[in-house]
Amino acid sequence: MNPRLLAISGPLRDSTFTLPGGEISVGRDPSNLLSISDPALSRRHCTLVSDERGYRIRDLDSRNGTLVNGIPVKESPLRHGDQISIGDSVFVLHLREETVEDAGGSVEFDEGTAHATAEFRPQDALYLHPERIQRELPADSSVARNLNALLKISRVVHAIRDIDQLQGQVLTLIFEVVPAERGAILLNGSGESFASIFTRHRVPSITSPVRISRTIARRVLNEGLAILGADIQAGGGLGGVESIVTSNVRSLLCVPLSVFQKVIGCIYLDTTNSPARFDEDHLQLVAAIAGICAFALDNARNLQWLEQENQRLTDEIDLEHNLIGESARMKEVYQFLARVAPAESTVLLRGENGTGKELAARAIHRNSPRSRKPFIAINSGAIPVDLVESELFGYERGAFTGAGTQKKGRLELADGGVVFFDEIGELLPSAQVKLLRVLQERELERLGGVRTISVNLRVIAATNQDLEAAVESGKFRRDLYYRLNVLSLTMPPLRERRDDIPLLAEHFVRKFCQKSGVKPRRISSEAKACLVNYDWPGNVRELENAMEHAVVLGSSGTIELDDLPESLLEKGPPAGVPSARYHTAVKEHKKQLISRAIEETHGNYTEAARLMGVHPNYLHRLVRNLGLKESLRGSTLRANGLGKAEPE
Repeated sequence: MNPRLLAISGPLRDSTFTLPGGEISVGRDPSNLLSISDPALSRRHCTLVSDERGYRIRDLDSRNGTLVNGIPVKESPLRHGDQISIGDSVFVLHLREETVEDAGGSVEFDEGTAHATAEFRPQDALYLHPERIQRELPADSSVARNLNALLKISRVVHAIRDIDQLQGQVLTLIFEVVPAERGAILLNGSGESFASIFTRHRVPSITSPVRISRTIARRVLNEGLAILGADIQAGGGLGGVESIVTSNVRSLLCVPLSVFQKVIGCIYLDTTNSPARFDEDHLQLVAAIAGICAFALDNARNLQWLEQENQRLTDEIDLEHNLIGESARMKEVYQFLARVAPAESTVLLRGENGTGKELAARAIHRNSPRSRKPFIAINSGAIPVDLVESELFGYERGAFTGAGTQKKGRLELADGGVVFFDEIGELLPSAQVKLLRVLQERELERLGGVRTISVNLRVIAATNQDLEAAVESGKFRRDLYYRLNVLSLTMPPLRERRDDIPLLAEHFVRKFCQKSGVKPRRISSEAKACLVNYDWPGNVRELENAMEHAVVLGSSGTIELDDLPESLLEKGPPAGVPSARYHTAVKEHKKQLISRAIEETHGNYTEAARLMGVHPNYLHRLVRNLGLKESLRGSTLRANGLGKAEPE
């Protein structure tokens, strides 16, 4: 056995890659075991893992997805001969040696006269015309009726691309030959959930929900069995399923939808009509219909996924922004920005400091019809209290002492464009009232003025506060909150998109190397691991500062652990990265100082910070980064006589 991948298309076409044991990473980054120079691949696209059960492939939330035999997968077992598609590359997996027999041979053409027994055009074939079959067989023949239905379904399903329309047609045609009152097509999703459930009543005017036995559906999906309950109320195995009994179901059948021996879903039918019972003939017929429809349904579902993915990628490509990231969370951000940018609705951006809320606001403006008009950014908490209204709304000449000329406010300057309120939760109550009027009426008045001025602007607001709590406490107007919270997006903190940290770090290093006039530097693997391991309470802004620190103070062509700020090293190195002796000693000394101060002040952090000569917030950060919380809790209990000095 010599496991290997044979490239049949893409940059590595006609080459063979031998698979070692363990985990093989694949992507465009040179650090991958199988590195492919293809812009359609993510830096780390997927991995192949081997164990005693064989090989498995796992997609790493790649930008363009991983396909096995044409089907998008997140994780899937692999078999000999499977085709793996990633980006522009297609590989064939070989898990065993094969001997290929010579299939060649000579051909001779007979030039003699041919006398055909029958001749007709292919489109005139009997089995493509159900009405002719009906005439050939007795009128009451169930075989003729069933064959007619199968041929009709076969012709219909392969002419429909839309998944919902296809499922509707399948159930409608089934109702013509099976006395079912209700029907459903369930397609498998991830885990125990269903990716989609399509239901229909025989009578179109009925709109009540279709009740489905999850027990039956799951058994069919898990075991691949076709199940028939001909007379459930009279007893039998299905009579013990409570949901079926309570729904007064008399007959039920459920058959699997299988593609390449893999169950992708099921067709579920039932009826409460006693005379119209299902029989084995119905079960055989619906199983045959499922065999015909399964490929068409799977292809339609894959086509729908590809169209949606294509639209998402098109939106991302068309979206102009300065945000950096390829993680799943950032893809959601890009999709949101692409959808809301063309609209006129007010947007509320939430998230911690340093997550890029203003960059997101500028991306909305840049991709909107207002892109050629002004973008006015206002930091609501930075304007002096006595100047808030004059800064926002402007003033007339003589409105107050020192108002020698008329001045337009920032809202008026944003006319036709976008005004961005950063830290909107800090806005004064008096200004909140006036801003509410601007949002409602698109009108304002300058201080000292009597003339109403119309403004055409779009408002984007951002906050790192819990506005709902501020509303409940009365610090923020409820009506203004509802005016702002029309479209809302929470920018993800850096600790929730750690895959983007190396990408951002490299960007900032290039930026500061260029700014400082030094040669580009690479980041060592140990430093990268440390960056990814850190929680980044200051998010992207803190990472940018850390990279500037490393570029300015670094003395070699590579950024090492020692070049990073001390705060990053306090948490300790990630698994597999050795810690420098100096940093270990400094870290232990800090732990001793903090523990001693906390014990001396009997657990009073404020007093301990004063004793150490640091700010209490800095002390709390040190405790968190150094992992001292649990040990200090025990020390505090012992200092107050609430704990035992030694365990019993």
